[in-house]
Amino acid sequence: MKSKIMPITALRDTAKIDEEIHKSSDPIFITKNGFGDFVLVSQDFFDAHFLKENSQSNPKATQPFVLAKGPQDDPFGYVRCGCFSIETAVAGVAHNVSEIKKAIEIAAKQKVKVLVFSELTLTGYTAGDLFLNATLQEKAVKGILDLADFSSAYDLFFIVGAPLLQDNCLYNCAVCIHQGKILGVVPKTNLPNYSEFYEKRYFHAAPLQNGTILVGGQSYPFGSRLIFVDERYPSLKIACEICEDAWVPDSPSINHALMGANIIANLSASNEVVGKKEFRASLVSMTSAKLIAGYLYADAGNGESTSDLVFAGHNLIAENGKILKESELFQQEPAIADIDVERLQAERTKTTSFGNGNLEGYLYIPFAMSLEKPIHVLRHYSMNPFIPEQKEVDLNRVKSIMAMQAMGLVKRLETVRQQKAIVGESGGLDSTLALLVTVEAFKYLHYDLKGITALTMPAFGTSKRTHDNAKLLAKSLGVSFEEINIKSTLLSHLKDINHSPDDHNVTYENAQARERTQVLMDLANDTNALMIGTGDLSELCLGWCTYNGDHMSMYGVNASIPKTLVRYLCQGYALLHPEVAAPLNDIIDTPISPELLPTDAAGQIAQKTEDKIGPYELHDFFIYHFLRFGYRPKKLFFLAQEAYKGKYDDSTIKKWLGVFLKRFFQNEFKRSCLPDGAKVGTVAISPRGDLRMPSDASVEDYLQDWNEI
Repeated sequence: MKSKIMPITALRDTAKIDEEIHKSSDPIFITKNGFGDFVLVSQDFFDAHFLKENSQSNPKATQPFVLAKGPQDDPFGYVRCGCFSIETAVAGVAHNVSEIKKAIEIAAKQKVKVLVFSELTLTGYTAGDLFLNATLQEKAVKGILDLADFSSAYDLFFIVGAPLLQDNCLYNCAVCIHQGKILGVVPKTNLPNYSEFYEKRYFHAAPLQNGTILVGGQSYPFGSRLIFVDERYPSLKIACEICEDAWVPDSPSINHALMGANIIANLSASNEVVGKKEFRASLVSMTSAKLIAGYLYADAGNGESTSDLVFAGHNLIAENGKILKESELFQQEPAIADIDVERLQAERTKTTSFGNGNLEGYLYIPFAMSLEKPIHVLRHYSMNPFIPEQKEVDLNRVKSIMAMQAMGLVKRLETVRQQKAIVGESGGLDSTLALLVTVEAFKYLHYDLKGITALTMPAFGTSKRTHDNAKLLAKSLGVSFEEINIKSTLLSHLKDINHSPDDHNVTYENAQARERTQVLMDLANDTNALMIGTGDLSELCLGWCTYNGDHMSMYGVNASIPKTLVRYLCQGYALLHPEVAAPLNDIIDTPISPELLPTDAAGQIAQKTEDKIGPYELHDFFIYHFLRFGYRPKKLFFLAQEAYKGKYDDSTIKKWLGVFLKRFFQNEFKRSCLPDGAKVGTVAISPRGDLRMPSDASVEDYLQDWNEI
């Protein structure tokens, strides 16, 4: 190429410039005051030198994954995953291949679909300078080919570690295999070279761009930006990183997750030292939480050289911050659990700050693996997801939750500059918790507890038991107590609207709830007090409250507390404050009731809420999984079967699930105008916060799914 130099004044003759540019297509350098200013080139020159150069800089630009036509599976989101540690023979490839085959057979019998082995599985991690030996390298390749051939009989995606040579560089690799095919090879990105680690002595870090690698004379995808997608269940996207990759600030898994991978496999050889077990588990847990992903951590165990180190086979499976399965150290135990991909997708969809990645150079590699809904899941579902499972009440949890409730009220009291509060205390669970929270708020502010008025308003359905408990509780707490019998007012009101007091329909019930609210509001105005709401999350989700009755208040402290948690908090408060334990424990043991229908002949509660709408523990289970993860009715039913096995039969679960769906959709209009109340747990329904739902949304599609159960 010859350089053409022209002064800027030459630009006046555009025809000559055009002729010069196209004469040889060489660039023309334009000068100004004797110095270079800019360059003119022809279109051909630009296309040949600049566009070509740009395209070559990213020869493997990320392409959208195109789904092949074929059958689609619906495993309800579940993918059974396993992390195995084999009995390693250092540099004994034939032995290690045999152990891997045994593990594959075991995993297949347990219906594992994604199986991960430890780092450098075929050779052992501690082979040292033998990694540079051609014999070991060749044996590793033959071992991979043997495993690929062996796997043709197993519909299982597995990953093994091996040292592989590409051109002049040796790489610490994860080899991904499914049903007879090597799908791709992922090299390690971050090589530790400190303390007991010296991997850079043998290995090179992963290339910046994907390429190919020869294994047994055939070329396969090679690079750190590979994601494997199941064509039969495209929601499943698997990516790999290797040991140290997880311990660095900029782990490859971050980009993998942003580009869609929801299960991250880590092939590791993490030697054991004091305290590392806990740190490792925390790292895996928090990585899965940050990535909103499943994380499979397979660790080297028995058989690795103990010349300088010891390996414990610490296998871990985590999902979005929770350890689903963890093996004991030095036991060579596999970790097997069911990852819920639907749950992960729901979390990622809701967390809009997670977003999609826009990174170059990723390659999506398809494979077709069948998945089916498990008969039983290998993970635990609590019957009461809102409360801890241990038998003893977690008093720290109780104090933490009630402190959040109280601090929400503290801010409101300070804002409105009030040192008085009024609570409608019925002697039931919800009003009791509201009163306890109010007491804690007043204690924090150093307000006189006599500024709290516990007001009971007996009517047609009030039992002696609840009436006496309300009075005794107020006395035990040291708050003011008042009683206003509203029977005569209600009879007058029913007469005004021509409603017979013998007609115990919804009007009869709601009139009582609205009258109580009116009395509370009026007294709050008259005494310059804040009227505290008592309604809980369960009642609000089910619409089991009277619109503009107990549904309304000046501040709702229980708005995000479900019924099962209300009871739990009251139990904890009784343990923390023995002086109020007697009335609290009896309130806890009292059947849940709005007490809006007359008592029986013995003066006992006749109207029991759970006889009408179903067990609250079931509804709280549905509320948690429906609002938290958006599960469809069939999956809600399946989860309840798993959680309540032996307690509720299928017909009972289905019946109350149908009630939940209908009531939840029908009663959004009540939730759309809720009073303020602080969010405490991960599930909340404030129309200003967590639940923006139209009041006229249709439930029909949900009921159709429910009917098909």
